[in-house]
Amino acid sequence: MKLPFLDRQKELKRIGKALASPEAQCVILYGRRRCGKSRLIRHILKERDIYFLADQSDKRLQIKALSGEIGKVVHGFSSVEYPDWRSLFDNLDRFAGERVTLFIDEFPYLVQNSPELPSILQRFLDLPKINRIDIVLCGSSQRMMYGFALKATSPLYGRAQQIIHIEPLKAGWISEALGKNPEESVGTYAVFGGVPRYWELAKNYEDTDTAIKELILDKNGILHNEPVRLLLDDMRSTTQPYSLLYLIGNGCHRLSEIAGRLMKPAGHLSRTLSYLIDLGYIKRELPFGENIKSTKKTLYKLSDPFLRFYFKYIQPYKSMLEMDMIEPVFSKIQKDINHHIGGVWEDIARDSVPRLDIGGIEWNVAARWWGKAPDKNPIEIDIVAESLDNKSLLIGEVKWADSPDIASIETSLEQKARYLAGDNKKDIVYAVWTKKAVSGNGKVHQITPKTVLERVR
Repeated sequence: MKLPFLDRQKELKRIGKALASPEAQCVILYGRRRCGKSRLIRHILKERDIYFLADQSDKRLQIKALSGEIGKVVHGFSSVEYPDWRSLFDNLDRFAGERVTLFIDEFPYLVQNSPELPSILQRFLDLPKINRIDIVLCGSSQRMMYGFALKATSPLYGRAQQIIHIEPLKAGWISEALGKNPEESVGTYAVFGGVPRYWELAKNYEDTDTAIKELILDKNGILHNEPVRLLLDDMRSTTQPYSLLYLIGNGCHRLSEIAGRLMKPAGHLSRTLSYLIDLGYIKRELPFGENIKSTKKTLYKLSDPFLRFYFKYIQPYKSMLEMDMIEPVFSKIQKDINHHIGGVWEDIARDSVPRLDIGGIEWNVAARWWGKAPDKNPIEIDIVAESLDNKSLLIGEVKWADSPDIASIETSLEQKARYLAGDNKKDIVYAVWTKKAVSGNGKVHQITPKTVLERVR
């Protein structure tokens, strides 16, 4: 079941601005698979535009296939045999006749079989044009697409007028996509994250539980081996990145602990960790107020809700699922799922802070804080943020429970604020993000999924 076209207004505006230029333009789109890059292209395709979806077939077959697609728009173009890419692009300029845009989807597949292609495109883009021909290159291999556009040694470096990273959608769009209420939307987002294709697949099932069983738990489910497919798009070997995702997803958050479990020096993991951070699968987390260059308190967490769900609940039970023991595994998931949803709800809540005017105040980016009380016991604050005018400090807690005790939360926040603020003279504002609104004394601002999802878009 197709989803409506959601969001992407910023991306559409940037692409539209580039293609409206009187000069020929090059636009690069990249991002992880299933995030809607091809859907975005189809949304902006015009009648005389050329769309070509590359695959991994032989170079000659690809040249012939692209020639055929161009021939549907440019009369007579495909009647010529092209021995190489250079002859095809040289002829495209002469044949086009009028303004045209060529969209090449999954461009890295072409480069795998034709490493000379970026240089040929560089020449094509640099030469004076008889006609205006725009080129839009798109791909799911984020590493390769990023290299084509931003690596100084790449032939295409500096040629793209727009380089657009297509990211997963924010949590606020899932209610519109799946027609669920705010609470259900948070629960579904905690499983499928912000990838539109995952939402589209889930929409074919009567409820989220059934979608989990059919799409993820079933060994023949479309998403059962999705993490491996994601890593194959960007990694030469999946062993180390997969191991890192598994360990972090199961509670190893410090580099020393991860290295110890793998029995490798920490320095041997830094490059892979950096790749996974760049790809958006892992994030570094620092306590509020700490500097990444000086702190030793860095933690690593899975930033993608789907991967977090997968490595926590699917990978540890792969042997059982291979034997079709879906119901026993699902029963284990059900016992812990609220804890998982609560963690994702905490991330959504932090993301919402700059978008809300809590207490009539505009807030900066929020973070977690953790440390030790004077008695050496560890303490943690879910949400801390400074106001944009630096006069106020937001202290918040996140709960995924039906009836949280607001009075108890207020007392706890006031105590934690003393440890964090010390002699700080800023005004303290308290807030709690709850699953449902409950009665309170008004001193603590309550924020529910409905409010958050309306803003986190």
